[in-house]
Amino acid sequence: MSVLFPSWMNKLPPVLAVGGLLAATGAVGGFWYYATPKFWRVGYMPTQPGGGFNHQIHAGKLGMDCRYCHTKVEKSYEANVPNVATCYGCHGDAKLKLLTEGNVTHKERTEFIRTAFAADESIPWTRVHKLPDYVHNFPHQVHLNAGVSCYSCHGRIDTMPIVYHAQPLSMSFCLDCHRDPATAIVPKDKVTDLQWVQDTLKERAAGAAMSADARQVMDTVLQKQPPENCGACHY
Repeated sequence: MSVLFPSWMNKLPPVLAVGGLLAATGAVGGFWYYATPKFWRVGYMPTQPGGGFNHQIHAGKLGMDCRYCHTKVEKSYEANVPNVATCYGCHGDAKLKLLTEGNVTHKERTEFIRTAFAADESIPWTRVHKLPDYVHNFPHQVHLNAGVSCYSCHGRIDTMPIVYHAQPLSMSFCLDCHRDPATAIVPKDKVTDLQWVQDTLKERAAGAAMSADARQVMDTVLQKQPPENCGACHY
């Protein structure tokens, strides 16, 4: 009797099974990595009017406190974007000569502010940090008053010429902090001093002792027990 299939085909089923398993593993692994905020949100940097608000100059070189523009961040869920009048206060016609003397580029780059102010219109900034619709707005006032610095979620924003997404802001990112607040808690009067916060948290991660002020804030936070239940963040 003739053989219908050659003997080497006996090896085909296990080879296909192993190949299929590897392919499925690769597909799941690829989706697990490439479909997460850590991959597709970190580094997001949309084009902004006038080339974007330069935090490196304003918050870094000039030393402006975050709360000068984000005025309600300690009292509101939202870190409000400043209205055009706030920008015009520094870049309006009255101060234009002082700011642009010998600097034509500055005048050109900030013209959109004066145009918007004259037309009584808002500046159409593109939002950079936005949580999914099924998540409550991030309560900025709760976190800042608990001693969580802007740095923990936004990185060294005072060094950014154009704002970009520095952290994934994913569910695991938030839960890691809630489960171990020591990675983020600093004295309340230091939350906007990003260089100090960065250095302090790195030293703490390397084993340095927590300051007395930070320990006091930490004890207060732990008494309230940062929530980990679904309803705390999701509708």
